[in-house]
Formats: sequence, structure tokens, C-alpha cells
Amino acid sequence: MTRSILVVDDEPNILISLEYLMKREGYAVSVARDGEEAIAAILRDRPALVLLDVMMPKKSGFEVCQEVRANDAVKDTLILMLTAKGRETDVAKGLGSGADAYMTKPFSTKELVQKVRQMLERLA
Repeated sequence: MTRSILVVDDEPNILISLEYLMKREGYAVSVARDGEEAIAAILRDRPALVLLDVMMPKKSGFEVCQEVRANDAVKDTLILMLTAKGRETDVAKGLGSGADAYMTKPFSTKELVQKVRQMLERLA
């Protein structure tokens, strides 16, 4: 079974590279460019995992995370937050809003792929 991943980022270059990376790893990938698109895509597509940027227009990653966790239909969706904000308070806020894991940019693609694989293995 192909796992589906939703990549959410307002930065086109990051979106394209993450989409390519995840497809290369064999995942079915969809994308969203802001927080509102992300919520709509999560409810519509029910991805196994969401790679979620924190700083985005319309809704932040934190807000998206909280909405997903508050919705019984999708609350078990895995969320990996990706952000340039690496301070401990930001990490705590991300995990506090319901993220399953947190990675700070810039990250190595190898690290990201490993993290995604680990998270999805827990679902298997």
C-alpha cells in the first residue's frame, strides 16, 4: 500500500523539492500552499502524514495542527512540522499544538526521509 503524504509550504522551491523527494521514495504526494489549503486537503485526501511548514499565509502550521487534532475524523494524521524557527520555545509550541515531530530548516534530505520512514513504520 502506497502511503500518502501531504506537503504544505508557501515557498515554491521547498514545495517542489519536498514533493520530488517524497515521490522518489515511493510515496503518493499531494501539496498545499497555505494553511487553509492544508486543512481542505487533509479532510479531503486523508494523508497518512503531513509535512507542515509553520510560517504560512492564512493559517499557521500551529493553527493547522490544532484544527486537525480537534477533528475526530483526521485527528490521528501524523504531522511532521518543518520550520526555520528552531528555538526551544518554538519546538515546544509545535509539539504542544499536536505535532508528532519537529525538524528545523535547513535539514538534510536524508534525515527527513529517515524521519518520515520511521513515523510511517509506526502506523504499519
